Amino acid sequence: MKESVSYAPSRADLTGSPAFAASSASDKTSIKSLVAVTLGNGLEIYDFAVYSFFSVIIGHLFFPASNDYVSLLLAVATFGVGFVMRPLGSMVLGNYADRHGRKAAMTLIMGLMSLGVMLVAFAPTYSQAGILAPIILIAGRLLQGFSAGGEVGAATTWLMEAGGAARRGERVSWQMTSQGGAALLGAAMGAGLSHYLSEEQLYDWGWRIPFILGLAIMPVGLYIRRQLPETHSTSPTTALANPALTLWREHRKVLLLGIFAGIKGTTTFYIIIYYMPAYMVNTMHMPASISYWISLTAALLTLLIPFWGGRLADRLPRRKPILIACALLSLVLIWPIFATIMYGLPLWYTIVLIALDQVLANISAVAMFLLILESFPRPVRACGMAMVYAISVSLFGGFAQFNVTWLLKVTNQPMAPAWYLMFCAIVSLCALIAWRERNALPDKEKETLC
Repeated sequence: MKESVSYAPSRADLTGSPAFAASSASDKTSIKSLVAVTLGNGLEIYDFAVYSFFSVIIGHLFFPASNDYVSLLLAVATFGVGFVMRPLGSMVLGNYADRHGRKAAMTLIMGLMSLGVMLVAFAPTYSQAGILAPIILIAGRLLQGFSAGGEVGAATTWLMEAGGAARRGERVSWQMTSQGGAALLGAAMGAGLSHYLSEEQLYDWGWRIPFILGLAIMPVGLYIRRQLPETHSTSPTTALANPALTLWREHRKVLLLGIFAGIKGTTTFYIIIYYMPAYMVNTMHMPASISYWISLTAALLTLLIPFWGGRLADRLPRRKPILIACALLSLVLIWPIFATIMYGLPLWYTIVLIALDQVLANISAVAMFLLILESFPRPVRACGMAMVYAISVSLFGGFAQFNVTWLLKVTNQPMAPAWYLMFCAIVSLCALIAWRERNALPDKEKETLC
């Protein structure tokens, strides 16, 4: 099929498949469908959360070294190595979603993700299999990263297209809500197992329990995803031969700005929710039981706030002003958050500041998803969303823990994570300022188009 040179988005491109719209204009997308669509991303976040909380144990079991710092660094590097595959997964699976449909892509992605989790859950330790142990662990992380690269693009695009334009913010908010629920569950599992199991039990078998539980849920999600309606027509006359190539040729500026605009949000998520417990224990020498409260607070807000952020986005004519306002306020909060920890202020000071930052982060996350999705026409939308998210996460989010751990070692400055986050915030703010937002749909059009 000859590749299209240019593409002008139509009304259907802005909002989804006309055939599907006729049956879903009322926006009564079933809860079962919403759960099935966001389950993949939720399980991915859950797995990453669990890996982060048990990174010290995993480092000792799979990367034994005479220096505890080296073991931890190798463990967080393995956490980050899965993100290396995300850009490739976003291109391959994003292409698949735009050419063969969102439903087909999400079903395939869930299957690949299940295999990756299984490799991690049942990987033998270094004492059992020698060098083969870290190889199996890394293979599982690579497969997870590849599948995760396409998950956000296909799933978030389906959420946007699965109903009328007037409530797309509410639907897209489920993607962030799933992340909050998964992070909350992962943090609770980490805290619960650390409390009720002895150190010997955690090292012997306890660390595997959260991974096995996540794996057990995946067949349910796979089954439900197969029953979903399709939101994207994939007829030979509408499907592009290579959506990723068209994306680069015709939408390069939006693609690059989207990558840089998303840096702050993803870095905050992975450092505040996932890295903070390790930072407080290893760098600030605080009890692990106290440090988990930070992650639990952030995860709880990520579970609760996105819905209201989605409703707010649906009521505003533009996305960019709220994104810039949240970015500026969040930039101001970064230094005080880490300063309260470094100077030993009461824990509730830190929790309040992190709570404020997470409210801003979750409001802006939904608006950011919408800004990106609405900037790409339907034939390249899933691939565009997948590549923006995957590359942004891979560059700064996935290796955030590794980068911060390295910075702490090199600079010997406890505030290194704050400087890293502030740099990311400034880059994202500049990208948002340079973004030329498409005019919002008129109110009457919002109510009728699907």
